[in-house]
Amino acid sequence: MSRGVRVQVPASSANLGPGFDVLAAALGRHLQLEVEETGSFALRTELPLRADRENLIVRAFETVLPADTYEFRLSSTIPLSGGFGSSAAGIVAGLLAARSLSGAELDTLALATKIEGHPDNVAASLHGGVVICDGPWAQRIDPPAGLEAVMLVPDRPVRTAEARAALPAQVPLTDAVRNVASASKLVLGLATGDLELVAAGLGDRLHQPYRAHLYPRSAELVERAPEIGALGATISGAGPTVLVWVRSADATPVVAAVTDYADGWAKVLRVPFESTGAKLSSL
Repeated sequence: MSRGVRVQVPASSANLGPGFDVLAAALGRHLQLEVEETGSFALRTELPLRADRENLIVRAFETVLPADTYEFRLSSTIPLSGGFGSSAAGIVAGLLAARSLSGAELDTLALATKIEGHPDNVAASLHGGVVICDGPWAQRIDPPAGLEAVMLVPDRPVRTAEARAALPAQVPLTDAVRNVASASKLVLGLATGDLELVAAGLGDRLHQPYRAHLYPRSAELVERAPEIGALGATISGAGPTVLVWVRSADATPVVAAVTDYADGWAKVLRVPFESTGAKLSSL
């Protein structure tokens, strides 16, 4: 009798404005992975990804268990680039499948962080909700009721390495202090459901201003978001995707305004914040 496992993992948005490499939120788009012991290796997917053992999901799986006798079946509604944490979701899926099939005791967050290089996206995909990270440690809080994300996804991606290279080695002390204040407001607003405080805590001086030249239209939307009825907006991860923070009651007109702005160069997705993290079940 074959053994198999099914894993569902949410997308994520990292940084959330002032929380560079510390804050992230799970989003309601998902990767689905089925892994079944069939006696030989195969990877089956309609996604434009490698279908061999260099696939990131398989490489994550093989940090725990050899893939020689397993078939992998992969589907996903997560955009593959631009700030949705698709690689983090894949890493989490591969590790959870291998842990389940091997029975190994595994600190999934620590190993996923080692593979990904930073904890924020993997922690959000693993735990759901909004996460606060410090290395391989994370604490989650539930996203408040009445809050949604409107995602603007440009057609033209920006390489993460290029976005990382745009960051300075040092920033002014006043900017660092301002980010501490903004991040504190944001976390408190999310934890208490105070959406006005969330709006007051979305500003950033550590990474978004230095990357604005890589995606000027995305950066312009970040600045204009309150004018169209949103609480604010942040660059999702390294960009160029924009997370527009919006009250659920205001989502329809905000989606319309963002769609007008995106005409001809980006698509717009209305996405809920996801309170549930990765889920495992048997095939």
